[in-house]
Amino acid sequence: MVKIRIWLVAAIGCLEVQSRRSLDPVHKSPAPAPTLSTLRELRESGHVHRTVKAEIRENLLARLRAGEPRFPGIVGFDDSVLPHLERALIAGHDVVLLGERGQGKTRLIRTVVGLLDEWTPVIAGCEINDHPYEPVCGRCRALGEDEIVVAWKHRSERYGEKLATPDTSVGDLIGDVDPIKIAEGRTLGDPETVHYGLVPRTNRGVFSVNELPDLAERIQVALLNVLEERDIQVRGYNLRLPLDVLLIASANPEDYTNRGRIITPLKDRFGAEVRTHYPKSVDDELVLIRQEAMGDIGADVPDHLVEIIARFTRLVRESSAVDTRSGVSARFSIAAAETAAASAVRRAALAGEDLPVARVCDLPGIVHTLRGKVEFEVSEEGREIEVLAHLLRRATAETFRGTLGGADLAPLLDKFAQGAQIESGELVGATELLRRIGRVEGLAKIMSRIGMGEGDESPGHAAAALEFALEGLYLMRRLSKDDIAGTAVYRT
Repeated sequence: MVKIRIWLVAAIGCLEVQSRRSLDPVHKSPAPAPTLSTLRELRESGHVHRTVKAEIRENLLARLRAGEPRFPGIVGFDDSVLPHLERALIAGHDVVLLGERGQGKTRLIRTVVGLLDEWTPVIAGCEINDHPYEPVCGRCRALGEDEIVVAWKHRSERYGEKLATPDTSVGDLIGDVDPIKIAEGRTLGDPETVHYGLVPRTNRGVFSVNELPDLAERIQVALLNVLEERDIQVRGYNLRLPLDVLLIASANPEDYTNRGRIITPLKDRFGAEVRTHYPKSVDDELVLIRQEAMGDIGADVPDHLVEIIARFTRLVRESSAVDTRSGVSARFSIAAAETAAASAVRRAALAGEDLPVARVCDLPGIVHTLRGKVEFEVSEEGREIEVLAHLLRRATAETFRGTLGGADLAPLLDKFAQGAQIESGELVGATELLRRIGRVEGLAKIMSRIGMGEGDESPGHAAAALEFALEGLYLMRRLSKDDIAGTAVYRT
């Protein structure tokens, strides 16, 4: 049984390391770990022991002086959130990030890990990452200097995270008695029988509690000593472990401000409260979608469609029909772009096209897909699809006015003046749509105005540009459109 447990712990540890490295936004290929392996070699190298907060402070100041990015991958916070967070980290404060869902709080917390030293020395085999100069656990204090073996931890392994849930226990966060160690013959009063929780196992690192108000009050009490006295208590043991940890929590304002959801002494022990927000401009929303959404789906989503999605997201956030207290997550726009790309890939597979390009006809499908991501006011019950479809049309019209509003679309309108009707739809391939429209004078100018360059000369891009022009003319009341079973027929 003991062997099985050891194997499971080792396997879980490997998974945690891989997971943390994948979440580290600054982690690419780490520099090789130092080869120093004894306490004497470490001292002779001139290594200086710093606390986690001093380490982060000095590395942050060095990046500020050098003009280097401090929080890579964070969009739209440069002049609002990041200055407050930087001041808090320089002051050595534990932090609460306060904001609605999907504002990038967890992503921001994880980027703080990049301010740690890339490699740090620990005592090999120590469960709580003791520094070789200052061991704090009983096992490491009992070692002689010649018995200390130095190991090295990458900064991605110095991050711990817990999503607060009602079933979280003190044992999960702080620690508890380990029955396996008792079964191995150790006495109940032996501190070595303690199984450390997540917080002490992140000693000399950064620990995050997501959705802090969801912790039960008696569990919140267990964090008081960690934040003020910087130590932990485990059951009835006379155990004092001075921890070196930066604690960053996230919370939703709706929960954080409700009486009784977070105990007052715990609020008081956090040194800083930093408020986050959604992207304040369309440009920031565009950068965020491009950064997060495209992935490896395999379709090209033209700039004008990304702008429609960005404007759509902002209109949903501002709508009086939507419950503003719950917010509209950034994942809304990311999922919308991914859904449009997936629709283009599906169409290309059915039509036998080589290069999938998303078009306006791929957007209506996101309304049904994303309905569950938005909390509506009670008075709008039953009208969710109608409200979202209306806002999507508004976003498309705004994007059309900003890109093709002053363009010469007379050659396209002339086709309808001659009695043409053009049928499009999410299953109509690009080549087929171009055949139905026919040759259009000035197509290159239309494509250029919506941001298509030299590399966007495929039939898919041409079809995307023309279909956007058709939809815009319909929304500007220059054309009529009949929606029939997933197809759109444009006519005079």
